[in-house]
Order: sequence, then structure tokens, then C-alpha cells
Amino acid sequence: MTLTRRSFLKASAAGFGVAVLSLGLSGCVFDSDDDDSVDVSFDHGVASGDPLSDALIIWTRVTPQQPVSSLKVQWQAATDPEFINISHDGEAQVSADSDFTLKVDLQGLDANTQYYYRFKAYGKTSPTGKGKTLPTGNIEQVKFAVVSCANYPAGYFHVYGEVAKQPDLDAVLHLGDYLYEYGNDGYATADAAALGRLLPQDNSTEMLSLEDYRKRYAHYRTDTDLQAAHSHCPFIVVWDDHEITNDTWRDGAQNHSEDEGDFTQRKLYALQAYFEWMPIRNVADKERIYRRFDFANLVSLYMLDTRVLARDEQLSFADFDLASAPGQVQFASAISSSSRALLGSEQLTWLQDGIMTSDCQWQVLAQQVLMTKMHMPVEVLQLLGSLQVALASGEDTSALLTQANALFAELAQIKTRILAGDPTVSANERARVETKVPYNLDAWDGYAYEREMLLASAVAAQKDLVVLAGDTHNGWAGQLRTDATNPIAANQAAGVEFATASVSSPGLESYLSLNTQDPQAVAQIEQVITLLIDDLTYNNLVDRGYLTVTFTAEQAQAQWHYINTVKDSNYQVLSTRSKQLSVNAGSRQLIS
Repeated sequence: MTLTRRSFLKASAAGFGVAVLSLGLSGCVFDSDDDDSVDVSFDHGVASGDPLSDALIIWTRVTPQQPVSSLKVQWQAATDPEFINISHDGEAQVSADSDFTLKVDLQGLDANTQYYYRFKAYGKTSPTGKGKTLPTGNIEQVKFAVVSCANYPAGYFHVYGEVAKQPDLDAVLHLGDYLYEYGNDGYATADAAALGRLLPQDNSTEMLSLEDYRKRYAHYRTDTDLQAAHSHCPFIVVWDDHEITNDTWRDGAQNHSEDEGDFTQRKLYALQAYFEWMPIRNVADKERIYRRFDFANLVSLYMLDTRVLARDEQLSFADFDLASAPGQVQFASAISSSSRALLGSEQLTWLQDGIMTSDCQWQVLAQQVLMTKMHMPVEVLQLLGSLQVALASGEDTSALLTQANALFAELAQIKTRILAGDPTVSANERARVETKVPYNLDAWDGYAYEREMLLASAVAAQKDLVVLAGDTHNGWAGQLRTDATNPIAANQAAGVEFATASVSSPGLESYLSLNTQDPQAVAQIEQVITLLIDDLTYNNLVDRGYLTVTFTAEQAQAQWHYINTVKDSNYQVLSTRSKQLSVNAGSRQLIS
């Protein structure tokens, strides 16, 4: 249908990016826009996101090459790459108030349909992107790519380039740490100069202001591999901590001090830039990013926020005497306290209601941090803590590494004997292996009460639960089980978790100083860690990569994809390190 522009263009929430509704054909003459009075470019590509069965967000940024107050931008969407069958077009103004970014919410689209889109401004035309709407009714398959943790100075974004080659994707799920707040002297920047991956001089320090966050997004989005992934299919995104600053919680962060200004203001700057630069549908309250997408009869996808809305401050191991029994009891009580929030009651209730009432086969939680119980023997945790302190201070760690290897081997031998039913295992040996604490209090392990509530809800609803996670920079798979003390569903299999490796950020191999050139040594430590952590089924400690998860009515199958390096412009896909795991509908048990 043909409508006037006034009848279908509306401005979105002020101050968080220009978003415009497009209801169809407007009479805008796209090809006749040859006005070259302003020199502009499309340096940051195009993107789509937040698909619905009848709607899709499309995004671009127009870069003026001279000072201007505003720019006119046109768009087109069609069902063919030649733009013969055009369904939507229009025109809007962008300005410095939104960093010259534009989001268009295409409405009235057909379900399960591939759309192509492009933008034009002052005689320049953007690259073409494509995005698919959500299906309805009954379908056979849903396929996601899952990514997280892309640190520009740490290495090349080859992983995004590989995602752009994946066929049949319904969406890319980005689970956060889309960028990092540090400057050129910060985390994982040691090789940046040699790789040509230094941040520009006008954005080379830690992000604090709105301008800082905007410039960082702009620099990341010049990466051609990232642009290729965005133009390939829709992104459905959530933030983690580094979109703001390290270890963010509700009212602060580890990497924020009083001399850096007011944390709340910094957070709002970060969220504003996020909504300007990401293909996400605008919401009234920018801290309430959690939302749901239903893929026909197969998948209810819940995008969760475990960072900004409700998270309480992380606990610290330094506050507990884990070497003593009373200290261990105090620690266990603290992490399982009902007063500690990660999702918060509002989001948790929304999620529980959604799982209970959903008609879809699979309930999929896409979120940031590991939900699997990653409980390690206390001895291991203490030694790893000493190793991290030594690494941070630049000390010689060779003796600690030798000690760690010996300890891993010793505990693995004891655990193997226990599993084999060896009657000679002493009480002291058993205690060494079975006296455990979680190694990462920033993950769900530090907020055990809400995890138990959530898992019990999934068991009670008799739904197939799959959790997707990022954050750790390594590949993991685990069984999700309720505690024996859970009052609703004690010691029950509740679902499975698949966690993706990072795009470029270093993983545990850097903290453990693993020799990544020794495959046998790497395989041994991976096997030992899987053995010592009861609920862990799989891990990859050294490789960068991404995850694909394919859902059918019968099965959910995860496949980890890895590359051999992010430190060289030339790279190879590591087919020998690829891993597949699956879970059958109704079983809640991982199978190889």
C-alpha cells in the first residue's frame, strides 16, 4: 500500500538513537537521490536485528566528511537482492544527537521471509544487508550462531568472518562484550601494535564519556569481518559487563573508581551508545533489555540481562576463610542467600511465567555467564588464586605451574579411583576431591538461590531447557541439575548448557600459562578439569571460536567451531578441534 510519510514515520525515544517506523511504500524515490551537496560515507556497514514474524530492525550509520547539523537518509527493503520487489522505503533525518546512526523498524513484513535492505544518502549507497523474519506455525529447524567477547586490540575478528559463511542461520545471538572499555595499555593489548590493532589516538584511553563509547563502537564497526557478520543475518543481542566496564553490577563495577565520576552517569552513557549503535529495538526503559522471541512451534528464545538491572555486587573469596570448615559453611550460606539477586524478582518472574506458558518445544535462555555448577576442589582454587596473583605482579610462575600440574594429576588420580569404586580411597583423599567451592563468583555460582528457583521452574513445567552462555572466552558444556536441598525439585536434571568461546579475547590458557603448541598437554588438562568438575561434560581451554546450535522437534545439537589464531591475518579452521554434543527432547541429558 502507498502511504504518506507523515502517516508512517515516528521518532522513537529521545536521546537513545533515531528509530523510525516504516509501514510500507512511501513514494520515496530512492534512485533519484543524486544530491551530492554533502560528502558522506557508509564506513560502518549495515545491520539488522530483533526479528519478529512481521517486523525487523535495520541499521546504518552515515558519516559526514564535513561539519553538518543533520543528514537525510533513505532506505529500501525488498524480497530480492536486485530490489525489484520492494516492500518498504522511506526517508528520515539523522544528526549528531544520535551520532548520525539510524534504525528503521520495518513493520508489516511476511513471516519466515528473507528481506534485503540498503540505505542511500547524498548520492552514496550503502552495502546491502539481509535479514529473515521469524517463522510461524510448524517448522522443522531453527539454527543460531552464538558469539561473545570480541576485543579489538587482542586480535583479528576472523570468527565473525566465519560466522558470515554459515548457511541457514536464523539469527546470530551476541551474548555480550561486543567491545571492551580499556585503553591501549589495558587488558589483552600486548600485541595490538604489532597486529595493527591499536585503538585510535582520540579513543586510546578507557571509555568514560558518551563520546568515548560512541567512538569505540565506531572503531570496532570498521572491521570488515564484523560488518560481514552483521550484513549476513539478524543479530539478537544482550550486553555483558564490558559494554559498560569490567564486572559491572547494579550500582557499580570492579573497574570504576570515584575519580572516574558518577557510575550511574557512566552507565547511562554506555547504554545510550549501545542503543544507538546496535540493531536492537528501542524500549522505554533502557535498563530493561530482557525480551522474548518465539520461533514458530520450536523455540522460545529468552534474552536475559544478568548485569545491569538487578545484579548484586559480587562476593569475594578474600572475605572467607576457605581453609577452615566454619569458613566454608559461611561461604556456602552467603552464595545461596535468598537475598542475592542476579536476574531480580521482576525478570525472574517474567521468565518463569514464560517457560510455564510457552507452547514451544525448546526453552532457550541466551545470557552472559555460566549457569553450570563449576565447583572445584578447594586446593585447586587456592593454587589458581596464587598463580593469578603472581601473573598480575609479573613474578616468575614456573614453580607454581609445576605445582599446579602435580596437583591436577594427583587429584585426578584420586577421583578416578573413587569413580572406579576403589575401597582403598581414604577419607582424607575423598575430602580433598569432594570439598569444593565455585571458582567464579561473577557467574551463577555466586547467585545460587535464583539458579535453583529457575531450574526448579523448568523441572516443574516439564520443559526442555537449553542455556547459552558467553563471558569466559572458552567453550564449555554442562549438565544443569538442581541441588539435593532444592525444596521444589531436589537433585533433578533440569536442562543443559552450551557456552561459546570468544571471538578474540584470551581464555584460561593465558591464566594457566598453558603451552598451546603442545596438543597432548592441552588435552590432558582439559580432561582433568572435566573430571574434577562433576557437572561439566566438555571444555576447550585454548581456542577462539563460536558456537552453532540447531533445534529440531527431536533434538538440540551444539557444534563448536574454532580457528587456529587471532594473531595473524592468515588463519585456518581447526576441524580437528570441532566438537558436537546434543540433547534429545525430553531427556535433559547431554550425548556425544
